[in-house]
Amino acid sequence: MATDPASIFADRSQAFAWEEKSFAQKVSRIGWLRLFIFVGAAAGAVYLFYTGLNLAGTIVLLLGYGLFLYVLRIHTKLQYRQKHNGFLKKINTEELERLKGKLALFSDGQQYKNERHGYTSDLDIFGANSVFQLLNRAVTGIGQDKLAGWLQQRAPVPEILARQAAAAELSLDIDWRQHLQAKALHYKKTVESPFLFFDWLEAPDFYKDKNWLKITTFLLPVLTVGCLLFSSYFTVDSYGDITKRSAFYAAGICMLLQYLLAAKYHKQRDAYYEKSSGMYDVLRSYHDLLQHIEQRPAQSQKLKEQQTRLTVAGTKASGHIHRLAKIIEYLSARMNVYISFIINAVLMWDFYWMYRLENWKKDVANNMAEILEIIAEAEALASLSAFQYAYPEYAVPQISNNPFEIEVKDLGHPLLFSSVRITNDFAMAGTGRTCIITGSNMSGKSTFLRSVALNLVLAQCGAVVCAKQFRFFPGQVFTAMRTEDNLAESTSSFYAELKRLRMLLDETAIGEPVFYFLDEILKGTNSRDRHAGAKALIIQLHGRNTAGLVSTHDLELGAMEQEHPDYIANYSFNSTIEGDKILFDYKLKPGICRSFNASKLMQLMGIAMENSGE
Repeated sequence: MATDPASIFADRSQAFAWEEKSFAQKVSRIGWLRLFIFVGAAAGAVYLFYTGLNLAGTIVLLLGYGLFLYVLRIHTKLQYRQKHNGFLKKINTEELERLKGKLALFSDGQQYKNERHGYTSDLDIFGANSVFQLLNRAVTGIGQDKLAGWLQQRAPVPEILARQAAAAELSLDIDWRQHLQAKALHYKKTVESPFLFFDWLEAPDFYKDKNWLKITTFLLPVLTVGCLLFSSYFTVDSYGDITKRSAFYAAGICMLLQYLLAAKYHKQRDAYYEKSSGMYDVLRSYHDLLQHIEQRPAQSQKLKEQQTRLTVAGTKASGHIHRLAKIIEYLSARMNVYISFIINAVLMWDFYWMYRLENWKKDVANNMAEILEIIAEAEALASLSAFQYAYPEYAVPQISNNPFEIEVKDLGHPLLFSSVRITNDFAMAGTGRTCIITGSNMSGKSTFLRSVALNLVLAQCGAVVCAKQFRFFPGQVFTAMRTEDNLAESTSSFYAELKRLRMLLDETAIGEPVFYFLDEILKGTNSRDRHAGAKALIIQLHGRNTAGLVSTHDLELGAMEQEHPDYIANYSFNSTIEGDKILFDYKLKPGICRSFNASKLMQLMGIAMENSGE
């Protein structure tokens, strides 16, 4: 039996493919049976009517119609199960693609990109080949929003621990996680953008200040039906014919009043229906997801609290959503022109179901935000747990109370999918401390900074991290790595970097703990100003509630360790040159870098370095 995730995903994909094929065959057979019943009942009824056996023909027609509806229901259920197994096959195939690093297939969260955010652009949280693509299993728009929010904002320590416990529990339940995802995929187009539902919840009450219409909604149909029945069956005395005609005229007046009311409010009725009808598939999806969440026995505290919050006025949230879906389904009867004319002229159909909808909103609407929040959280937690399941070698981070402590073993970058990932050990601690990373070109400085920063982000959203061990002090992450010029704003790359550093100073002025990661600091100016500016910034940050890593080619900056050994430490990445080859080991070492390769790289690119006279 397979135990590694890749083999398990492959086996499950194959098993669900077989199930999908099996149900497809059943769907085909039931489809032919439906056709046989329809043709057989129609032919039998026609024959019996033709031979004068009208009663028998009617019975055959009714029985055939009933049997057809029964088989149709079975056919619909089988189609659902066929699609469901197809989705499960697709989910496991996609898990294999993720393990191979093929992330282009997945939603990249481009809508969440924000260049002014403290770290998301520099760390590839969103966009092509991003962390969002690696983690996200949410299908609904609210689930994706929730996961994106977790990646954009660190959680408080109790919440980190709660998410870790919930994700650990769900990571073991692959069936529950994948069925949750598959259930949402049945209605993917509608649940990706559920904003129409939110608009409807917030819309004003149609019956507000219309108490007379509420009374009329119930009174007129009773009078109309009563008068119609009275006009049909009253035969008590000699005045019966007159009374019957009077009742008939009264019924006509009642129907006319209903027609006039329907005409008066036809715009409001149409708008109301348009808003509510578009929610039907969304509600079916939410009902299925809520029922799936409610039925799972919870162990961790966070999951138990979710299930407790899913009971509103003694009824499960899925029950409330199901009731709303049925109300909208009944309201949809107005789509048939002929039926709509009859039921709205006799029963004030639209007004009655609009009244039921408004009552539902009064009973449940105040709790809907919390109910939808739980669906979103369930999908976000399923994403974290699926990530944890796919990478069992990743560590569950431990939280430290020692200010700005980071202690890691075998730290790597989760978006590097090499079969042999090169990892590093690293440790730092202490408020105001700065680790200066020097190194030759392409030696791994920037990747190391991103590895530390990105794993800090993952740790503080409750996920596992790409390391064998990971211990950290909670703090806000801030990066300055990919500053570029902006022609539209007439901003040079150097000025863009200065603006980024201004954001860092503003962030650290608040007093909250901040980890900063500065790559090739002040690279857009001359070496003298770069050195002076970088040194001044590091000293300034030392006096604040911060700590961080700074990468640079400026060896003179490394001399700060001798001046300030209490809060400056040097580390480096090195390379070796053998003939025309430059070799890298990508391993972090203490001290300043002593090997550089820029001249050799330029020579390999065809620049005649011997002409420099150096």
